Amino acid sequence: MAVRIIVGLVALVAIIQGAAGAPIGGGILTLALVVLGLIYGAIAIDAEDATAYLAVTIAVGAAASANVLDQELLDTLGDRLDAIVDQVSIALYAAVISILVRRAINRLKG
Repeated sequence: MAVRIIVGLVALVAIIQGAAGAPIGGGILTLALVVLGLIYGAIAIDAEDATAYLAVTIAVGAAASANVLDQELLDTLGDRLDAIVDQVSIALYAAVISILVRRAINRLKG
């Protein structure tokens, strides 16, 4: 249940932040995305078998950096959709850091 709440909050914050087009509240929503991503990575992803999650994260990050939705055809709508994908990639990358830390701790334990 907690995982669904986190995913819903990430989607809501990404849509709000992406639709606004500029950082809201001095970057507080971006910080919220990072914290939600860290929590999601800690409770929802198995650190020893995270290959599928990491592949999705790389794909979303590549789409966000390539600005695939920001084309002349879509203009304003594409710009907003691309901004939403950018915000989702922030949460996904934060979860990757959480997975990295958990995996390192598991390796240190032996």
